[in-house]
Amino acid sequence: MGKELSVVVWAKEGCHYCGEVKQYLQDKGIKYETVDVTHHDERRDILKIKYGVRHVPVVEIGQGDVYEGVTKVGIEHLEKVLEKVKKSKFSV
Repeated sequence: MGKELSVVVWAKEGCHYCGEVKQYLQDKGIKYETVDVTHHDERRDILKIKYGVRHVPVVEIGQGDVYEGVTKVGIEHLEKVLEKVKKSKFSV
């Protein structure tokens, strides 16, 4: 039995692209957590340290201490990483 996949969406209020990502995940039945960066520049600082970006959405997909960050805007980038993950030991 594979361990459950962890998906974290870094987002902000009023972000159209963030909403698209969340809707896509909901439509696919993929559970996710949201880290809201609205009014939290220190959270954007974390994104800068981890991925070299301060923009959202950023989607982290993984398990335990191993995550892949999707920093490019566009559902096609998210789909590519999810497809890769499906072929691995993770369960979605």
